[in-house]
Amino acid sequence: MARNKKKQLPLLENITIKTVAAEGKSLARVDDKVVFVPYVVPGDVVDLQVKKKKNSYMEAVAVKFHEYSPLRTEPFCKHYGICGGCKWQCLKYEEQLKAKQQQIFDNLTRIGKVELPEFMPILGSKQIRGYRNKLEFGFSNKRWLTEEEVKKDVKYDVMDAVGFHISGAFDKILDIEECHLMDDINNRIRNDIRKYALENGLEFYDLRENRGLLRSLMIRNSNTGELMFLVQFRIENKKEQAQADALMQHLADTFPEITSLLYVDNHKCNDTFGDQEIHVVKGKDYIYEEMEDLKFKVGPKSFYQTNTEQAYELYKVARDFAGLTGEELVYDLYTGTGTIANFVSKKAKQVIGIEYVPEAIEDAKVNSEINGISNTLFYAGDMKDILNREFIEEHGRPDVIITDPPRAGMHQDVIDTILFASPKKIVYVSCNPATQARDLQLLDAAYKVTKVQPVDMFPHTQHVENVVLLEKRN
Repeated sequence: MARNKKKQLPLLENITIKTVAAEGKSLARVDDKVVFVPYVVPGDVVDLQVKKKKNSYMEAVAVKFHEYSPLRTEPFCKHYGICGGCKWQCLKYEEQLKAKQQQIFDNLTRIGKVELPEFMPILGSKQIRGYRNKLEFGFSNKRWLTEEEVKKDVKYDVMDAVGFHISGAFDKILDIEECHLMDDINNRIRNDIRKYALENGLEFYDLRENRGLLRSLMIRNSNTGELMFLVQFRIENKKEQAQADALMQHLADTFPEITSLLYVDNHKCNDTFGDQEIHVVKGKDYIYEEMEDLKFKVGPKSFYQTNTEQAYELYKVARDFAGLTGEELVYDLYTGTGTIANFVSKKAKQVIGIEYVPEAIEDAKVNSEINGISNTLFYAGDMKDILNREFIEEHGRPDVIITDPPRAGMHQDVIDTILFASPKKIVYVSCNPATQARDLQLLDAAYKVTKVQPVDMFPHTQHVENVVLLEKRN
C-alpha cells in the first residue's frame, strides 16, 4: 500500500494584513480563520504560503508582495528576517509605539478586566539603534545556513560561527557580521575574534558533544565610557589554556578601550556562569553606570536594565508614581542590584529590597555604600518565602510597595502577603503586560488602578514595559 502523501498546505493570494499581533508577528483574516505572519506590516497586500494549519488559526509566510503598506520602512540590518531579533524593523517607529500602547490596553482590559484610567502616551526611546548596554553571542561549529546557501547544495569549508542562536535549532548559530543593538564596538571585537580564531585553529564549541574551546562572549558598555568584555571557554588541557591566554592577550593589545577583560572556564552543558569563577585579565571585574547623582556597580553577573537611557525614564516614572515625601517605609520587591531602591531612597524614610539572587543583593548593598546611602536594607531569597507576615511584623507595614517581577509575574503567595501588608500605594513595573494584568485582577478588590504609563525599552521588538499605580480603596 502506498504511503499517504503529506497534505499540501494552501497558498493564500492577495491577502491584506490587518493589524499587529503578538510575538512580533502581524495578523490577517481569511474566512473564519486568523493568520499569523512574520515580517509584514498592516496594509501590506501579499500572497501567503501556509506553514501550519489548526482549527482556529494558521501560520504563514509572505511569498509575494502585491502592495507595500505606507506604514512600512526599509529594514536596516543585513541579518533581518533570519536572526529572529528586531522583527519590527520593517514597521515605522511611531507605528511600533502605537502597537505597543494598544498591546498594553488590550492586555489590561481583556485579561485584567479592571476599571482603568486613561492611559498616558507611551514614552518612546530617543535612541532606536545601538540602545543596548549588553549583548551576548555564542560560538558553534554548526553554522546556520541561510535558504540561499542551502539552495546552492555545496559543501562549505567553514561551518564555525559566532553570533545568535537560531530559534528552534538549539545547537545552530547564525554567524553575525553586524548587529545594530549596540555601539559598533560589538561588531569590531566579535569579528576580530572570529578572524583570530579561524587563523589560529581555535576550536568552536559543539553543544551536542559539550566540547570545544570557544563557548560564548559577553560585552557590556556603560554611560561612564567603560567597557566590559567576557569570554567563556571550555579548557581541557595545557594547550587550550595557552590558546585561551593568547586570545585574551590579543584582545587586551588590540582593543585598549576594554577596561574590564574577563574570562570563565565553564565545563557545564549550558552557558550560565552565575556559579563560575571569574578570571580577571585586565582592569577590574566591574564597571559603573551613572543615573542622576548615583553610581551603580555592574559586574559580569549583575542584572542592570539593558537600555540605560530608558531605564532612567522608567525609574523616574516609578518614583513619581510613588509620590514619596521622605516619611515613607518602602518595600522594593525583586530589587535586583537595588537600582530602584537606591534611586528612590533620598525621598523615603527607609527602603527594604528583596531579591532572589544573592550576588545581586551584595551588589545592591555595595551600591548603597558607594553612594553614601544609609536608609536601605536588602535581603536575598525566594520572594514568596521571605516576604511573609512575620517579615512584615518585624520590619513594619510599608506605606508604598514597588514591585518589578520577572515575566512570570508575582506568585499568589506574594500577592496575598501584599494584601496583608496593605500599603497605601503599589507601583507595579512590568515587562509582561499579560501577567501584570492577571495580577491587577487579583489585587482589584483592595486596590484601584489610578495611573498607567507604558515605556518602550526595546525598539524594533514586541517587548514593552508598563508602570501601573494602584491606590488603596477606601
